Amino acid sequence: MDYHLPVMLNECIEGLDIRPDGTYVDATFGGGGHSRAILSQLGPEGRLIAFDQDEDALANALDDPRFMLLNENFRYMKSFLRLNGVRSVNGVLADLGVSSHQFDVAERGFSTRMEGELDLRMDRRQELTAKELVNTADEAELARILRLYGELPNAAQMARAICRARMEREIVTTFDLRDAVSRHLPRGAENKYLAMLFQALRIEVNGELDALKALLQQAVELLEPEGRLVVMSYHSLEDRLVKNFFRAGNFEGEVEKDFYGNPIVPLVLVTRKVITPGQEELQSNPRSRSARLRVAQKK
Repeated sequence: MDYHLPVMLNECIEGLDIRPDGTYVDATFGGGGHSRAILSQLGPEGRLIAFDQDEDALANALDDPRFMLLNENFRYMKSFLRLNGVRSVNGVLADLGVSSHQFDVAERGFSTRMEGELDLRMDRRQELTAKELVNTADEAELARILRLYGELPNAAQMARAICRARMEREIVTTFDLRDAVSRHLPRGAENKYLAMLFQALRIEVNGELDALKALLQQAVELLEPEGRLVVMSYHSLEDRLVKNFFRAGNFEGEVEKDFYGNPIVPLVLVTRKVITPGQEELQSNPRSRSARLRVAQKK
């Protein structure tokens, strides 16, 4: 089993429009598939800095003098690039998906289909786990998280069910959580609702949307003029932030204009429409089905 099959690899590399002597960032290293492809297009002067907060990814580090892998969250990209003498870059790539490796290792708690500790941390150095969250957050807070980040129509009922279950005994594993909400999983859509529940907890535990906002804002500051920002998201919450930021330079999506009515935006869209995987890729890698790719260029 591959650590992680890179999704829309050719489209990502095309989107970066790589200069052989350029400096690039792979914000989500994972199995290194995208990084390998970037390095193959760089000349001896080129440079690639990759980030991954999951220590498991370090085992995939590439042996190449032009490459550096930092075991850090991409929300601190600007600071860590500066620490390593990098003040500007020609392109940033971020694949925001959970890696296949994380889904396939039961004890990480990412999979709804395997029993494992309810963990869901991307970075196991941090203290907050999904287990702690579901056992300590109050009902109103749980309902807010499930509604906001899981877009669950029955968020309130699920939150109530979790609170009732934990009064009897601590919710420790993925299956404990599944059992706690089983009455609220609509028939025929059980897996879909469980996936939405786990997504909500994962986003909260890892602060994923705040990290994405930080990444987008820092990328604009770091990019050289005409540098490219390539972002692949997997659910509507992420995609909406990326789409608004690419179009307007803010997360509300409202374009500010100057005195003459010209839009004040830091980026221009390279692809007007969102890019999605082709039929062939969908068949060979079903996990790519929700991927949405957007490409923008700094003015």
